[in-house]
Amino acid sequence: MEKFETFTGIVCPLDRSNVDTDAIIPKQFLKSIKRSGFGPNLFDEWRYLDHGEPGMDNSQRPLNPDFVLNDARYQGAKILLTSKNFGCGSSREHAPWALEDYGFRVILAPSFADIFFNNCFKNGILPIVLKEETVDELFALSGGPQALEITVDLQAQTLSYAGGETVPFDVDPFRKHCLLNGLDDIGLTLEHVDDIRAYEARRRSEAPWLFT
Repeated sequence: MEKFETFTGIVCPLDRSNVDTDAIIPKQFLKSIKRSGFGPNLFDEWRYLDHGEPGMDNSQRPLNPDFVLNDARYQGAKILLTSKNFGCGSSREHAPWALEDYGFRVILAPSFADIFFNNCFKNGILPIVLKEETVDELFALSGGPQALEITVDLQAQTLSYAGGETVPFDVDPFRKHCLLNGLDDIGLTLEHVDDIRAYEARRRSEAPWLFT
């Protein structure tokens, strides 16, 4: 997992509440268990004017001109700004996979669904809970003719942007440690690889019949 330290990116404003995981990545795309390849189908039913299915050439599909991801101002956006209860619905891990594969590293919202919130950290995405008035201010700034850029300093736990004050945010210390060091669940396990090997060697000596 890529380390997350200080990050600057364009903000894409998705002003919708209760965005569920089926809207983030529709059910027909859940056949794959690879973590990559889902970005082109992120928000598929809102992003395109036709119905998407796995294997389609997305470059040939008609885009919805009214959907924010198709707005030229937000091309290359790395920070998603959205409304309350983002990521509700089923617990599919494909939702953060699709967001990360598209390029989002940070999600800003007043609240998140719990399982989605946890899945983000495990997949290298930083979900940040902000006060509603701060979110409203960011929506106003990001909706102008020029894209809004925000710098996220995870070590200092702050957001900064032109025309606004530096905004602090909270993050669990263990999750912060994992993101700063690029550690997913496998990476955390491998931090103890010497102990694991010593245990396996001891078990092989104590109970050799288990290994025949």
